[in-house]
Amino acid sequence: MDRGETSAEPESGPPAGRDDVAARRSRWSSDRNRPIAALDLGTNNCRLLIATPRDGGFEVIDAFSRPVRLGEGVEESNALSSAAQDRAIKALRICAAKIRHHRVVASRAVATEACRRASNGKAFVRRVMRETGLPMSIISAEEEARLAVAGCAPLIDPEAEQLLVFDIGGGSTELIWVDMSHTPPSRRQALIRALAPLDPGSECDTARAAAAHITDWISVPTGVSTLQDRFRHIVDDAERFSAMSAFFRERLAPFRPISMARGDDTRGRLQIVGVSGTATTYGALHLGLRSYDRARVDGMWLPGERAAALTQRLIALGPQGRARHPGIGLSRAELVISGAAILMTVLDLWPGARFRVADRGLREGMLYGLLRKNGHWTAQ
Repeated sequence: MDRGETSAEPESGPPAGRDDVAARRSRWSSDRNRPIAALDLGTNNCRLLIATPRDGGFEVIDAFSRPVRLGEGVEESNALSSAAQDRAIKALRICAAKIRHHRVVASRAVATEACRRASNGKAFVRRVMRETGLPMSIISAEEEARLAVAGCAPLIDPEAEQLLVFDIGGGSTELIWVDMSHTPPSRRQALIRALAPLDPGSECDTARAAAAHITDWISVPTGVSTLQDRFRHIVDDAERFSAMSAFFRERLAPFRPISMARGDDTRGRLQIVGVSGTATTYGALHLGLRSYDRARVDGMWLPGERAAALTQRLIALGPQGRARHPGIGLSRAELVISGAAILMTVLDLWPGARFRVADRGLREGMLYGLLRKNGHWTAQ
């Protein structure tokens, strides 16, 4: 997907992959209900989903998440530290054991910004294979964005004509804009789900992405961890928040849909989806939850003005107040301010808008890609 590409038709030629799909269906006929798995090794966390295929989707049967802080220090050293690698390997061994236990028939494991940026990222991936048996790939920022959007398909409002998905990670933040105005409402969720690549970088996937009316996308190599590391020298929370916001906003300048925010009124036709721990933390705070409840947070709507009020509350709490807060805790007390700076920068560009909180994204997108690749459903 080239930035700025609007819509295009796939090049003419023979039907794409019909024989391959039929062969995969035949090969998988005896394994139709066997589990599949998706593993995301991010800058902060290692996350695994294991799911059983179901008609039109999947059912999660096991999950794992552990903070590993793989990107710790990468901003300064441009390398993954030995301690960070060891933490990640320990978590990945648990993931590998779960995958074996469930007799997973197909899986995919990916690493994102920390490994993209680190000079020893590829060497670390080779170590992962040696020590855990997990074949892991470092995906591009473009593919990460598309997978995150695809994973949010069940949350798409069929009446929305424009879609903005933002994914705030530990080391990078992705924004992707999809024009669905020429797609029938009944097909809009399928269009989004079809963004999950079958084979990374393949020409057919590039053509499909173009046909899906992806207007623009951007990956800013700044996330909650890297932003916190860059501005940790500013002690005052309010000053640090302002500096972070200004810094991040400058890096959003190439994202062309920003001009739409100040021009044509898209609010009645625009749906915004927020994918990240920052978004889910805001959702839990809005609901007043003392312990996190995914069933209540995933898919909820949060008005922009409420997000702004929560941001001021987080700043006013101070470091100790945030650490003691049951909805934040010590591990997120610092990062929640950098996450707030990114979140509010995005929302401030579309005043009055609300966003839908998604406790889903990259891993779910990978699962959709595995399902389609192995003939469970086709994108038409």
